[in-house]
Amino acid sequence: MKISGKNLRRRIARATNVPTHISIPIGGKTLKGILSVPDNPVGVVLFSHGSGSGRLSPRNNYVSNLLKKNGLATLLFDLLTADEDQNYYMRFNIDLLSTRLIAATRWIMELESLKNLPISYFGASTGAASALRAAAFFGHRVSAVISRGGRPDMAMEVLPFVQAPTLLIVGELDSTVLDLNRKAYIRLNCTKKLEIVPGASHLFGETGKLDAVVTLARKWYTEHMNPNP
Repeated sequence: MKISGKNLRRRIARATNVPTHISIPIGGKTLKGILSVPDNPVGVVLFSHGSGSGRLSPRNNYVSNLLKKNGLATLLFDLLTADEDQNYYMRFNIDLLSTRLIAATRWIMELESLKNLPISYFGASTGAASALRAAAFFGHRVSAVISRGGRPDMAMEVLPFVQAPTLLIVGELDSTVLDLNRKAYIRLNCTKKLEIVPGASHLFGETGKLDAVVTLARKWYTEHMNPNP
């Protein structure tokens, strides 16, 4: 069932640990999402997906499910409508994707059950660029950013303004993206770290490599989730 507005607030208050399929109105469009809230959440992680991916991404859903076990609420949502996603170039419109991530963040901030929790981002591939741009926009109100196999170089101009502690995770075998991450890392002025996962390619599809990403993510969020954003 898809719900929004006041009905969503009541639903979240009644049920935890049950993924809720939601609709987020943004700029005249309706974006689909999956909101999961564990008992007594300690923070919220918004997922910013890569090109051609969305709320049903098996990798991001896997990461989300494990983060929930650490008490983190998660929002996976489509940055593009189904029609927009048919246009290949829309997937690389970082300005548009960033604007929508910012709007979704504001939407989360207004939910009574979640508005006082620290907010963080998890960006994958090109989604990392929109996550970093949104983090630069919100400043200290975003507690942490994690990029998995991301393209922070696509947000190069705003990287010096990111205040949130930022973790860049790249596969050892993803040589081109690793080089781009190293260049972007230099531009970051915040608390930062570049983690290279041995034997992992761009999608971390090798046995145990996505689990390594989750281990790094859990540690980063635990260390940097700001309880008073």
